[in-house]
Amino acid sequence: MAINVRIPTILRSYTGGEKLVSGEGATLKELISDLDSRHPGLMDRLVDENGLRRFVNVYLNDEDVRFLGGLDTPLSDGDTVTVLPAVAGGAG
Repeated sequence: MAINVRIPTILRSYTGGEKLVSGEGATLKELISDLDSRHPGLMDRLVDENGLRRFVNVYLNDEDVRFLGGLDTPLSDGDTVTVLPAVAGGAG
């Protein structure tokens, strides 16, 4: 089961500069674990003891996984997962 994962620029140092990598897993948690086995250190940037890190947004086929089941979100062959750093800002 191949799942395409889009990696933001800030995390590409973990993927050898690749912006699109593939991984496997029946759930988002399994996918992240698989990615970490291929790209060590990536999991620590995405997950903490409470689940997905607060300032990381993950989308499954354009839907926020926080509304789909978080790390337990089921995945299917051919899905696309997009990792985006949260953007913070405000009026100065």
